[in-house]
Amino acid sequence: MPTLLDLLGPAPETRADAAIRAPGRTGLTYPGLLAQVEGTGRALRGAGVRGGDRVAIVLPNGPAMASAFACIAPWCAAAPLNPAYKADEFDFYLSDLDAAALIVAAGDDTVARDVAARRGTRVIELVEADAAGAFALDLRGEGEGEAEAATPEAEAVALVLHTSGTTSRPKMVPLTQANLCASARNIAHTLALGPSDVCLNVMPLFHIHGLMAPVLASLGSGGSVYCTPGFDALRFFAWLTDADPTWYSAVPTMHQAVLARLPRNRERAARARLRFVRSASAALPAQVMKALEEGLGAPVIEAYAMTEAAHQMCSNPLPPAPRKPGMVGPAAGPEVAVMDEAGGVLPTGTEGEIVIRGDNVMHGYLANPAADATAFHGSWFRTGDLGYLDPDGYVKVTGRLKEIINRGGEKVAPLEVDDVLLDHPDVAQVCTFALPHARLGEDVAAAVVRTPDGAADEAALRAFAAERLADFKVPRTIVFVDEIPKGATGKIQRIGLARALGLAP
Repeated sequence: MPTLLDLLGPAPETRADAAIRAPGRTGLTYPGLLAQVEGTGRALRGAGVRGGDRVAIVLPNGPAMASAFACIAPWCAAAPLNPAYKADEFDFYLSDLDAAALIVAAGDDTVARDVAARRGTRVIELVEADAAGAFALDLRGEGEGEAEAATPEAEAVALVLHTSGTTSRPKMVPLTQANLCASARNIAHTLALGPSDVCLNVMPLFHIHGLMAPVLASLGSGGSVYCTPGFDALRFFAWLTDADPTWYSAVPTMHQAVLARLPRNRERAARARLRFVRSASAALPAQVMKALEEGLGAPVIEAYAMTEAAHQMCSNPLPPAPRKPGMVGPAAGPEVAVMDEAGGVLPTGTEGEIVIRGDNVMHGYLANPAADATAFHGSWFRTGDLGYLDPDGYVKVTGRLKEIINRGGEKVAPLEVDDVLLDHPDVAQVCTFALPHARLGEDVAAAVVRTPDGAADEAALRAFAAERLADFKVPRTIVFVDEIPKGATGKIQRIGLARALGLAP
């Protein structure tokens, strides 16, 4: 089975000139990147970091973070953390990981340093060079280069990420070298990536989406990744011009923000050479897909992904194969099936829980047998998503089991309500969620962002929904907001939204 060293080392004649690029900087070549991978391995071993150790990485979004991940994960378990965490959060994650070391940028006064010092965790500084993604590790006399780095096995853990932990303690997801290689190759195959492709990365690089699709899939296929400081709708079209990308990947809320800026950037959009646009990590409304394709002049490829699968599970295909709006495509790597509560496989068209298995799927959570006991049906991993397969094998995700609204025993899928409200011309964004109710347990509510000229009030939207939905599915409460609260990765969090909006204690 392959390791990350196999993934990152294509033949010289099949690679782009630059592996990693960034605004205003020269790029890091593939020979430079591969030399840096080897040097990082020797440096880590010289600092006493071994193959099974977990190394936390706290770096800002950008080329150094992309390069650090690519250079560290081949040798130990990389654990990227959100730089915006507070001291208590860093303390929890460093403790939960039992981190052998923490890597931070030289001169960065992140609070993670102080937390690591109190815990006795070694701090290693990353010193950036001029080229985007070029760096050295400052070991402060630890003996850099004194230990040769043996190649880890394919089943060695290369990446550890925590689940979101919305309703309980976050679980640790250990992904092996083989998991990451399989997923990167699945993504590259789905998107026909090659040395001529350039990915504009706007995703955070402490998240599986950014790490796997823009970074590893690009590097594994010999292409280029242009690393921004993070998503910024005001700068997006300038980056589109500077990077001249063939694709970018983002979550739906980012795509919607791009659409909001499109009217004043149509010339730049028209000059772009985008081969496709990718969307993942949350459901993409069909209305947004249509507007993106028209506005950017490129097909939109919606994929279905999660951390436990090292990102991609399903994907709509590239043209000329059909893309089905509102569906996430057929299996694109692992096997995909739909099961009932007892673990029986359901026939085509029957709704149940989506399950997966394959080389990119984790074997089990880290040190959490209780979670493993409920996460699998035999060899199948339970995604926690409801959906069904159509006759062509395309998957329709109808909702999260935990997000289904139970209104006095009647079940409401938030995505269904979202889709109806988005058809109203005054609605730009919507998120349907559960609102606690004294008698029913839960009732249906929706947060709505109006279009710039939108004037529809709550009564108008409820009447619009009532024409298309059964009465029990019509939101009893609609709140208008300038922006729907989002998590650190740009995804809307339905669970807890009532509290975030001040509608529940």
